[in-house]
Parts: sequence; structure tokens; C-alpha cells
Amino acid sequence: MQMVKSELKKNIKEVTLLPLKGMVVFPYLVMPLMISNQKYAKMVDEALLEGKTIGLFTQKPGESADENEDNIYRIGTSASILKMLRFPDGSVRFLVQGLSRIRLRKIISSEPYLTAEVEELEEDSRSDVKLEALTRNVHEILKKVTELAPYLSEENYISAINQENPSKLADFVASNLNLNVEQKQEMLETSGVRERLEKLLAHLNKEYEVLELSRKIQAEAASEMGKLQKEYILKEQLKAIQKELGMTDERTEEINEFENKIRDARMPEVAEEAAIKELDRLSKMNPSSAEYTVSRSYLDWMVSLPWRKESEDKLEIKPARKILDEDHYDLEKVKDRILEYLAVRKLKTDLKGPILCFVGPPGVGKTSLGRSIARALGRKFERISLGGMHDEAEIRGHRRTYIGSLPGRIIQGLKRAGTKNPVFMLDEIDKVGKDFRGDPASALLEVLDPEQNDTFSDHYLDVPFDLSKVMFITTANMLDTIPDVLLDRMEVIRIPGYTDLEKVQIAKKFLIPRELEEHGLKKSDLSFTSKALRNIINNYTRESGLRNLDRELATVCRKVAKDVAMGKKGKVTVNPEDVQKYLGAPKFVRELAERVARVGVAPGLAWTPTGGDVLFIEATKMKGKGNLSLTGHLGDVMKESVQAAYSYIRTIAKKLDLDESAFENVDVHVHVPSGAVPKDGPSAGIVMASAIASLFTGRPVKPRIAMTGEITLRGMLLPIGGLKEKSLGAYRAGIKTIILPEANKKDIDEIPEELKKKLTYKFVKTIDEAIKLILEPPKKKSRK
Repeated sequence: MQMVKSELKKNIKEVTLLPLKGMVVFPYLVMPLMISNQKYAKMVDEALLEGKTIGLFTQKPGESADENEDNIYRIGTSASILKMLRFPDGSVRFLVQGLSRIRLRKIISSEPYLTAEVEELEEDSRSDVKLEALTRNVHEILKKVTELAPYLSEENYISAINQENPSKLADFVASNLNLNVEQKQEMLETSGVRERLEKLLAHLNKEYEVLELSRKIQAEAASEMGKLQKEYILKEQLKAIQKELGMTDERTEEINEFENKIRDARMPEVAEEAAIKELDRLSKMNPSSAEYTVSRSYLDWMVSLPWRKESEDKLEIKPARKILDEDHYDLEKVKDRILEYLAVRKLKTDLKGPILCFVGPPGVGKTSLGRSIARALGRKFERISLGGMHDEAEIRGHRRTYIGSLPGRIIQGLKRAGTKNPVFMLDEIDKVGKDFRGDPASALLEVLDPEQNDTFSDHYLDVPFDLSKVMFITTANMLDTIPDVLLDRMEVIRIPGYTDLEKVQIAKKFLIPRELEEHGLKKSDLSFTSKALRNIINNYTRESGLRNLDRELATVCRKVAKDVAMGKKGKVTVNPEDVQKYLGAPKFVRELAERVARVGVAPGLAWTPTGGDVLFIEATKMKGKGNLSLTGHLGDVMKESVQAAYSYIRTIAKKLDLDESAFENVDVHVHVPSGAVPKDGPSAGIVMASAIASLFTGRPVKPRIAMTGEITLRGMLLPIGGLKEKSLGAYRAGIKTIILPEANKKDIDEIPEELKKKLTYKFVKTIDEAIKLILEPPKKKSRK
């Protein structure tokens, strides 16, 4: 803070110094003070007895309580003590009268009290026209402030206008005005009277604006309060009149309607208490308020949920089996599991709903199977897609504090179903996302746990809801992306791809009748022979499911429908030779196995989310330094399989009639087409070893043979998974023989009889045995 320096004569003297906290004392004004520090109490007592003046200096806000000149302002007030009173608690209260402004020059001593050398500041008492104008303005604005400020009395205003000079006026008003310590200190440090009055006017004008605005706000609030009170009185009178006439208003009707709905909903005790409490809040709200809509929406959800409504299960086994057979071909494992549930449910009525997970390639009927199960059980069916879901609130809902909040998809589905025991399908659970909005998979942990979901808590409802009666079915193409803790809560049922025979039967029984109906055709208009269907399956589709087959059948139906619409008569029977006319040239060649008859190329069997497939491993060598190169977008596990295979082939070089020097000064390059598709997994180890063995021995792989299995550095073969899918892929590619690890013998029972008739399975324990079966015999050396 700057201070206008006085150029008048300086008067220097020594005074005892009393630091003040949170207050400023102005010259010529009488102020009460209180201290509890016994040291300063003694100082005040001595000053009163000896008639000495003391220096009052304000401590800087936020500074420590240490007694030094850095912690106090440089400008203070010299004062005399008029009166002093002691209290039983040891504190001292006394009156002081300010005498003049003083500037602190330096601290002389701190014992027994702070003693300082101060300089008394004299004021310019000259008067002029501007000073007179400032004084009048202060009087005028002070009068307005006094009328509005509750802390200023009329006596304050009278005392102010009776001050004998402008300096005393400025100090008096500044002392009584609602200013903070820094503002008052600034007024004290301004020794020039004109400058002090100008600052005072600025403070007065600001205070007046604040007080005037506060008055307006208070007046408006009082007016609104009066309006609300008036409305309340009128509403109460209206209620009394309506009661006498036997009438009710819309709001009262709504409240009464909610009361009846809460009673009829038969909620659990906790939920009913929450609903009644919310209804009580609603009855006291103004219908025009935003909270009213939020509260009403909450009650709508509470009374519309099926707290105790259940559909009656059809527990007869034979009718349920008939329905499942009508809707789906084969899938015996799944059908047996549903019939088992019905049987146990018939014997134990309070059985909790199972948590099933259907895993299989796209198009095999996982979702439609859920609808069939609901129909067989006589339950409602609800489905939500989890694919791409990132927000945890989609499962648990949003809290009511958010605008537009709603319950989660689980509670919404139960409301749509209208019962607490529907068949609830959670589709594509393997494609749930995760980001900053939360992890929906974690929110599903409680939903899909039979031991916990009887008290599922949705954030919007904020009361537990019983999900134990719900039959949850989840679907996935693969299990790898599902968190282990979530997968542990589900009973996994694998639905593999269909064989060609199964596809023909499904097409005849389900797909063709549906497509005929959707295209406005009759059985008398179009039919397919079995051989034509096989032609379409073999040459126009390559899938484990049925979606592409369905599309191709729809294409034929559209072309026939066009002919029928143009007036063509007679039934169309599609034979194998007619397929190309309707669908064009074949899209796929089945005889992929013929690619193998080259040295260094070996076919392996791979599992993919869409079913099984044949994977060709290519190996070549060139002059080099013994390096091994790997390409084809391989994962870490597959890279390690190549290295293990290469190392093992080198260890059995003598068994393969190879010279150990054959691996020196050459680089080996292993490639897996297609290079843009990521590949990983350990089951290609046997294929890698066969390709490398073929490369170095010059013996090609036998035709129409494929293999799968994980190898160890000791040449042992470990079992693999997905045997049915891999067998289907081999069959589609024209493979006749499959080499498998000995440990996979037990899995042959899962292979359909149709495939067993078409394929030959050979089991081996070591890679040495496999190579003897896989590679062509070595050429006999000619004798000269």
C-alpha cells in the first residue's frame, strides 16, 4: 500500500507497542479492546497508572504470531488508555482513544514488552472547494447507506455529520463501515485527507449497491413467499370444498392412484418403504418443479416392475422336447440340458435359474435357440445385445441425480417382460468393451451369479431386486475375451458348426419353407434337390453356420419370384446343374488339399471364431548364417512353436538321414498365409515341424492329409481343442486323413458320424511317429 508522505515536521518518540489482531484503531475514536495475554495485560495496567501512550499496530492477516516488525503493518495509531476492567478468567477489557497516526521506524527492544521508535504523522488541515464537495458527497451517500444497512444506526449518521473536520469524518465512517482489515488499514495509511475521502466514497458507493441489490432480492423473495403461502391456502380451501362436494383434483387423484399401485405391486418391505417415502415427498412438491417429474418417474418405475409376478412354467418334458425339435435340428446337448432343468424344476419348485453360455461360431442358431427355450418353458423372452457396450450404467443404471437418468438394461427388460422369471438373453458377451465410463463386464458379475443376484441393486432404483428366478442365457463366439471371473459364473455349452448333411436337413426343414413364405412363393412354385443343396453348400458358402446358405437360397427365391410375377407357370425344381444359372460361378474351390504336393509346404488345422479352417505353412531355405525368419502376422505363442519345431528337427537330423551340416550356412524362412490375418496358438507345432522336415529332407507331404497338435522340445505331442470345428474345416478343404495327438482319442465321440465316415483319424504320441505318416517315403538311391 502506498501512502502519501507528509512533508511537515517529523516528531519521533518511543512507545510500548501492542499488536492487534483482526481490527484497526483510528485516531480520535474511542474503542473497546480485550486481551487475555498476561504479558500485555500487565503492560496496559502500567500504561494506565503512569498515563503513558501506547502504539496500536495491526498484525498482517495470515502471518504467524511471532512478535517482530515483519508481521505487523508499518502504520498504526498512538492511543491513551481511558479505563480498564479485569475479569475472573484473567482477561482484561479496556477503552482506548486514538490520538494520531504513527509510522513504525524500528523495534528497540522486546523485553519486557515490545518497545518501538515511532514517527508521528501530522495532517494537512487546509481546506478547499474540492474537499468541501467530497465532504458533502460523503454525507449524502452515508445517509442512503444508513437507511439500508442494519448495522448502522441513525445515531451513527448524526455523529458523522457532526464531526468537526473532514479528517475525523473519514476516520469515523471508515471505522463503522463494513470493511475488512486490509481495507481499513489502507484507509489508516492514507494520511492525505482528500485521498482518504475519495477512497471512502468508493467504499460507500459499493456498499450502497450491495445493500440496494440485497433489498431487491429480499423483496422478491418475500413476494414469492407470499405467493406460495397464498397458493397453499387456496389449495387447502379447494381440497375442503372438493371433499364436501365429493370431488378430487388431478394431483390428488394421481397421489391416490400411486398409493393403490404401490399396494397392488406387493413389493418387498424395503422397496415398499422407499416407494412410500418417495410418494410422501411427491405429495409435498410443487407440480411445476423439476424434482416433481424426477420423483414421479421413479414411482412409475417402482410400481410397474414385476416384483412378484411370475409366469407359470410348462414342466412337461415331452411337449417341451417337441417344441425344441420343431425349432432346431440336432443340438442334442443343449436340448438335454433344458429338459434336465425342467425335470429338476418339477421336483424342486424353488430352483434358481441357471446361467448358461452358448459358445459357437456365427450363424449356428445361438440366439434363436434362446427363443425356443422360452417357448418350451412357457416364459417371456427378452434379449439385449452387449456387443460394443462400454458404459457400466447400461447394466446398473444411472443415479437419479442425473438429468434423464433411467434404470439399467436388465431392469428395463424385466419391465417389458412383465414377469420376474423370463428367459433373458445377453447376446455377444465376448464383445463387451471397457473404457473410462466403467467396465460392464464387472457389473455383470452380480447379475450372473445365482448366489448374489437375488439382491441385485440398480443405481436408479436404489433397492434390491430379485433376479434369481430369471433364466440367463449368454452367447459368445469365443471364450478368450470373457474375463475369467465372469466365465466362472456361467455353465458353458459349446455349439459347434454344422456338417454338410446337417445343413441339407436344416435347409429342407427350416430355411427353404421360411424363404418361400418371405418371398410370397408356395411349395408348388419351387423346390430344391438334395444334390443342388450340396452344390450350394460346397461351392457357394464356406462357414460353420447357416447365414450365407440362407442368403444364397433367398437369391434363388427372388429370381423365381420374379419369373412367377411375370406370369411364368409351372413348378421350378432346382437341380445341381441349375445352381450356376441362379447364383453365377462358384465362389469357392473345395479341393484346397491339392496345394500341398510341394516340398516345404504342410497343411494344418486351425480354429477360428467362424469355425475350422485349413492353414498352410510354407518353409524355404537360402544361404545364410543359420537365422530363422518368421512372417505371416504370427502371435508370440505361434512364434515359439516354430522355434521349438526347428530346434527339434535339428536334434533328430540323423533319424531323418540328414547331415548335421545341412543346417549350417543356411537361413530358414517360415511363412503362414494370409499375411494380413493375425494368427496365434500352440496347436500348429506339428505342422511347423512337418514343413521344416519336408524342406530339409526334400520329401513332400502326402496328399489330402492335415495335422494339428502342440509339440514339446522332447518331441512329445500335446492335446488340442476344437476338434469338431477343425474336422469340419478339413472336410470342406478336401482332406481325407487327420493326424492327431494320442491324448485326443477321447474327443472322437464328439465328431458326427457323417464326418467319421468321410475322414480317417490317426493318433500319434511323438513327432517322430507323425513324420513317418505325414511325409512321402524317401526315394531309393539308384545303384550304379
